[in-house]
Amino acid sequence: MRRLNWFLMPIVALVALGTMSAAKTTQNPGLTPQQRLEKEVRHELIMLPYYGVFDNLEFKVEGGKVTLFGQVARPTLKSDAGGVVKHIEGVESVDNKIEVLPLSPNDDRIRLAEYRAIFRTDGLLYYAVRAVPPIHIIVKNGNVDLVGVVSKQMDKNLAGIAANSVPGVFSVKNDLRVE
Repeated sequence: MRRLNWFLMPIVALVALGTMSAAKTTQNPGLTPQQRLEKEVRHELIMLPYYGVFDNLEFKVEGGKVTLFGQVARPTLKSDAGGVVKHIEGVESVDNKIEVLPLSPNDDRIRLAEYRAIFRTDGLLYYAVRAVPPIHIIVKNGNVDLVGVVSKQMDKNLAGIAANSVPGVFSVKNDLRVE
């Protein structure tokens, strides 16, 4: 029994140190309350289970008020986004201005064709392998809007060219940001 205690002491100490360091990193003492709230809202929105490449969620934080913007293909995602943000500590009110895109078999066909055209393009495949791809394809009544972030101007141009190659699309608006 005594040997077992000596064996477990270093393990218990390491576990205790690990939990203490984890607590320090989650508090982020360098963040203002506004930055902490923005970080938590962003995290909660990205972690929504049905948030994907055909949805675009944006937000603005002003004090304790969070305003949600964007477009979603599923109506339940709008209510889910409002629900998770409402439960974050420090959020006093949520103004949910997320637009639910119309249900349309033609738009669904265009979404899939756009996805294939963009992410099968050489140079853009590595954007597709992320949990939430940084390129979002928003289709509304046959009109396509590309939103999100790419790392190079060439990637933005390639995505726009690929999106314009899909038949049956009325217009393509390339709003990708380059970082």
